[in-house]
Amino acid sequence: MGHIEAAPVASAPTALDTFLDDARDWCRGRMWIPRALLLLFLVYIFTVKFRDPTRWTIFYGITLGFHEMGHLVFAWAPHFITSIMGSVFQIAIPIICVIYFARQPDYFGMSVGGFWLSYSLYELSAYVGDARSKDLPLVGFASSEDLEHDWGYLLGAMHMLPADHFFAFLLRMAGLFAGVASCAFAVWLLVTMARSRNARGSV
Repeated sequence: MGHIEAAPVASAPTALDTFLDDARDWCRGRMWIPRALLLLFLVYIFTVKFRDPTRWTIFYGITLGFHEMGHLVFAWAPHFITSIMGSVFQIAIPIICVIYFARQPDYFGMSVGGFWLSYSLYELSAYVGDARSKDLPLVGFASSEDLEHDWGYLLGAMHMLPADHFFAFLLRMAGLFAGVASCAFAVWLLVTMARSRNARGSV
């Protein structure tokens, strides 16, 4: 009797495969040139933040607003929680933005949110790295004499103040990863949009 081989079983698509297929469908017929110009602007800000996380950009003011909102929303909480929630809001809002665009869906909007997360991480790294030296000017609703350095207090309370530069380095690496990943995804989306429009034009 001859040996009968079983038919190969097709593997189920992974979550990444499904995500990329959905993104390809979303790209069809969309204009890539305006988004490419926006991407250039975002990459420019990314390079600025990579060189100097403390440089002011349009995103800096927005991020600072959410940072201060975190303190206000949790003003009722214990001092440690109130202090840390400014930084939590600063990171959480860009992440929520990414999730929001994913649910729309607006895949290019996801990359914009990812860039914002990158900028916010860079800015937070500068703040954390300043915990001992306290050279950065502080901003808040209290008078200048009453302003407290969040991370000077937080790391001091956890007896981890000498590790401020280490934590700042980790945040910078996270910001670098978020920015590079967002840029790569945005470029892939733009190439997919351009190819889909070229394919429609050749039909």
